[in-house]
Amino acid sequence: MIKDNQALAGVWVKAVSADVLEPDDAEKFEHDGLCIAVFNLDGSFFATAGICTHEHAFLSEGYVDGETVECPLHQGLFNIRTGQALSPPVTEGLRTFKTKVEDGDVYVFVEP
Repeated sequence: MIKDNQALAGVWVKAVSADVLEPDDAEKFEHDGLCIAVFNLDGSFFATAGICTHEHAFLSEGYVDGETVECPLHQGLFNIRTGQALSPPVTEGLRTFKTKVEDGDVYVFVEP
């Protein structure tokens, strides 16, 4: 039984320390079985689903170039800010998540 409406609205989850995530780099983390990739784009942090929508590959292991990440398995491209699929073989976009930085840590807002 849900005790309050917070469980329905989502929760901020600590993902990674901001100082360990270098610019143009990514880290993955899991929350309740959900794989999420956190990206540092020149000091701004973004989060997307951590697994490619085409095949099972961790996007945190992909190549980040500007606002795009290239899947390490078949080189499909995604826009990190929007999650939009940009080139074949990917056709389905990524789920994106809100982020914030507090006390030096990057948090991701995860909704059910």
